[in-house]
Amino acid sequence: MNKIWKTALVNALATAVYIIAVGSFMYYGSMIKLGMANIFLVPIAILLLFVFSAALTGFLIFGKPAQLYVDGKKKEALSLLSYTLLIFSVITFIFLILLIVLTR
Repeated sequence: MNKIWKTALVNALATAVYIIAVGSFMYYGSMIKLGMANIFLVPIAILLLFVFSAALTGFLIFGKPAQLYVDGKKKEALSLLSYTLLIFSVITFIFLILLIVLTR
């Protein structure tokens, strides 16, 4: 496996693991009534998490390709971005299939 594929795999898996962690936190947090607090901090915390998530996943998916592109390695940048998105779409598809199968 060449370096671009390995980097794409690591970036896609890191993004998926982060999303799984945040999703699990939100799911189990709702079970302990974390989101039921009637204070103004709840929407602030949710928005902060949203912005942080956008920044982190943007960095994981677009960070290295953007760096390669700026360094003049346009073909490698587009390949890395394409492979990362391809792997991430496969991961997403697997979870969608799991969702369908487990909710029947």
